[in-house]
Amino acid sequence: MLTHHLTSALEDLKDLIQITKSDIEDIKQAQHDPQFDRLSIKDEKLKSFESKKAMIDYEISSLMTQNPNAQLPDLLNDEQHKLLDELKIQLSELRDVNKEYAKLVVIVSNLYNDFLERLVPTEMQGYNKVASKNSSILEVRV
Repeated sequence: MLTHHLTSALEDLKDLIQITKSDIEDIKQAQHDPQFDRLSIKDEKLKSFESKKAMIDYEISSLMTQNPNAQLPDLLNDEQHKLLDELKIQLSELRDVNKEYAKLVVIVSNLYNDFLERLVPTEMQGYNKVASKNSSILEVRV
């Protein structure tokens, strides 16, 4: 069962990595709609991975409980060791891809905020930003 959960979790991770790489390409080309369309798929994959990770934790915990005198590496077969190593590699790759995506999101967010600030200047009133009274673009004439 552990092998099945590891394999399935790896598939979810690979899908998450691929989806995030697609998001990176789309954000570079300013195509935001496809990113929003993939949000539900990405969320499902993330929940699926978390569920499978919990099952992996449970299976490993069960093995340790059934064999209290044995070390974990001795309880796993070669395939499970390879799958765990691959899981570590894929998690590291997902972290790196997410870092790159996050950087792009921050850049685009700052760009849009800068544009908005230029269109509708704001000023701080306490801790709140409010539209400046000198905002000429919003001038209304009757």
